[in-house]
Amino acid sequence: MDGKLIFAIITITLALVFYTIGVFSERKSKTLRKWHVITFWLGLVFDTTGTLTMERIASLNEVSNAASGISLHGITGMIAIILMLFHAIWATWVLFKGDDKKKLAFHKFSLLVWIVWLIPYIIGMVIGMS
Repeated sequence: MDGKLIFAIITITLALVFYTIGVFSERKSKTLRKWHVITFWLGLVFDTTGTLTMERIASLNEVSNAASGISLHGITGMIAIILMLFHAIWATWVLFKGDDKKKLAFHKFSLLVWIVWLIPYIIGMVIGMS
């Protein structure tokens, strides 16, 4: 297995780990805390790094048009990264403003973003295994 592929798999898996820990610990604590926001940012950084590495691998290998062009995986992946970015920025803003009411309700949006993020993650696993 190529070293770049191993790196991409590890970083995307780290994104899953950090994002899952952040989302579910925030949900369990029933309020948004600083370390939750840090885990959201780490998840975003690892996901973006892994995604960009996978794109480079795909373009170097000249995979089929279906895999390298606009696909369900590509569209859902882009939506997920955009949502993760918005989520991390909004979490940072809510924490910075100190709005307790928004801190208490934030976990609902976190769970939605996490579920949306899982779609391209699972599609990528299926593509990688086939």
